[in-house]
Amino acid sequence: MKSATVSAFALSTMLFSASVSFAQELATKDRIGLADAPKSLVVRLTNDSPNNSDPAIAEGYQKLFVDFIKKHPDWKLQLQFMSSDIGTEQAKMLEQAKAGNAPDCAAVDSFVLSQFMVNNVLADFTSYFSKEEVDDLFPFIRSGITDKDQKVRAWWWDTDLRVLYRNKSIVADAPQTWDDLKKAALASTKEGMEGVLFNGGRWEGTTFDWLANYWALGGKLVDDSGKPVFGEGENKEKFLKALNYFKDLVDSGAAPKRVSTIANYDDMNAAAAAATTALFIGGNWQYAQLKATLDEDEFNNWTFSPIPGPSADQRSTGTGGWTIASFSKDKDKIEMRANLAREVYMGPANALQQQLPTRKSLFDKYEVFSTEANKTFAAALVDGQARPGVPIYPEISNQIQIMMGDVLSGTKKPEDALNAAFNAALEAYKRL
Repeated sequence: MKSATVSAFALSTMLFSASVSFAQELATKDRIGLADAPKSLVVRLTNDSPNNSDPAIAEGYQKLFVDFIKKHPDWKLQLQFMSSDIGTEQAKMLEQAKAGNAPDCAAVDSFVLSQFMVNNVLADFTSYFSKEEVDDLFPFIRSGITDKDQKVRAWWWDTDLRVLYRNKSIVADAPQTWDDLKKAALASTKEGMEGVLFNGGRWEGTTFDWLANYWALGGKLVDDSGKPVFGEGENKEKFLKALNYFKDLVDSGAAPKRVSTIANYDDMNAAAAAATTALFIGGNWQYAQLKATLDEDEFNNWTFSPIPGPSADQRSTGTGGWTIASFSKDKDKIEMRANLAREVYMGPANALQQQLPTRKSLFDKYEVFSTEANKTFAAALVDGQARPGVPIYPEISNQIQIMMGDVLSGTKKPEDALNAAFNAALEAYKRL
């Protein structure tokens, strides 16, 4: 009996060792799959990959990738990873795609996807996803990945939204309107807080977070042809109203002047951890970060609610996320990339990172999205609005970032800053 037990143990150990060894052969720092696999796919990814800085997330991705490649043993994935300078990375990749030197497949930020579409560098994904899967997407996602010929040019697998976080022990009730938020922020300063925090520095987050206020008023950045219109007619009036709202938050002391230099959501997490703020506008992903950062009692004081609107029934929130796209014209490679989008990212990666799915049915499929917090985020997506899928958007965003710095620092009056931003955007539009 003892001998049989030892033999069974030895066999089990051998099988385990062989399994570990096989897994190690399948996954190196820059390759998933056997080194001598006959087919190869060059894939360029963000940190939504085995390159994630969180060891647990990185390990989770490696397992997903290894499980994926076991189903496709003739293939190996040659991995490339982007730096954190996403704007530069995306611009560089577009130029490579136009020159025919891009990787076979890559992660493309949803807000620049249109630039890749108009340059005709994306493969057609239409036949690789069912009508039911496409119909299951939130409307802003569906329109974002579809070109003018109604062909699916990428698969948008995760999304997010912005909300108002608050410390319930200091701000008991959720502000519903702009006036409510100003009053709550001013009241919090009497408790030693620095008021409401938001991005106001020079980066995309500043534009995107503020746009919720402009969109809540019904403002439009571009017309149907993609031409900037935010500085004329009714749009100009709405734009100035939303801009003056933020200026008044700073001028009144409801927001500290340092918001004009905040260009990172981590600053809001740090302020929450240091107990120097009771209110901030941030992304849904920060809820999990607060839970990991704060002790349990502190975390239980924090909650979130929709971004206040000019009135309680005027709401909007910016929604973003990442897509998987193919630059290769090789049919086998396009299909393999579609398989990767479906089998790794569309669901499993959402659950791994708790990043909101883009398909409504996936909220019910994965237990992690059944929490009250994630149900609330999902419900808030009905007010979601994506950045316009037009080539001029990055320059509009750039000009709004400059404008916001000028206005919040008091360097320019709001209307002068808006006129400068609008004229610069129009000049850039003419050069497209």
